[in-house]
Amino acid sequence: MPRTRTMPTRSMLQMSMLAASIALTACAGNGDGLDAGGRPIGDGPGGGPLTADFASIQEHVFTPICTACHAGANAPQGLRLDSANSYDLLVGIRSSEASSIQRVKPGDPDHSYLIQKLEGRASVGARMPFGGPYLDQATIDVIRQWITDGAQRSSTAAAKPSLAVASMSPAANDVLVESPTRLVVGFTRELDRSRLDAGSVRLTRLQASPAGGPSAAIAVEVASNDANPNVLVVTPRVPLAPGRYTLRVRNEAIKGLSGEALPGGDTSESTLMTFSIGVQP
Repeated sequence: MPRTRTMPTRSMLQMSMLAASIALTACAGNGDGLDAGGRPIGDGPGGGPLTADFASIQEHVFTPICTACHAGANAPQGLRLDSANSYDLLVGIRSSEASSIQRVKPGDPDHSYLIQKLEGRASVGARMPFGGPYLDQATIDVIRQWITDGAQRSSTAAAKPSLAVASMSPAANDVLVESPTRLVVGFTRELDRSRLDAGSVRLTRLQASPAGGPSAAIAVEVASNDANPNVLVVTPRVPLAPGRYTLRVRNEAIKGLSGEALPGGDTSESTLMTFSIGVQP
């Protein structure tokens, strides 16, 4: 039987064009944070030179340089590189531009999309930072070394005593201009991933008014992340139309390895995130 192609609606096309415009106009590199040779300027705010540790890379590279573009609800490719979200959106997460490759593949910098983008040899898209100036190879090599060493969160990161949401993309009440490729929720502790499947997670499109009929359920794929077992990745099976959405999870399915539950999980479900596409909440 021949396959039928679904044509995008005018509103979806308009949002895609707006997103492309934002990516091109808001993310031209301006060299802030880099010297003339493409090296991060000076010591980070915490003091000390750049080292092959995630906290140092965040402090010297991602925060002062990359977040000029990669921040906020409509960060390019949904990749936020602020300190609250960067690790959970990089390590073990497949690229939105080239889905066959992880953004950061621990132990393998050559097959990490982050390195390919920084070195200008990715199969699609522009070299990063967009429009230059670009990082010098010595700085990229420090990031390479962090990945080679296993892409750990940080040598100084302390284990959190309880299970809680640590990061999420989209963030609470974000208004997006286009459908996200995936929804990512990071937790403070490693999850018991044996409990997670598509039946334990519910993504719904909320109706504009109580008289608008019941909420519409969206089919999703649910994945865990071997490289970062604190992360839950939810991928909609179809692009999301304009509207308001909520992601909920059965409390019995979200547990830490020792059976820790989310705080306030005395009901059957917890809301992990609520966001909108193309409409104000």
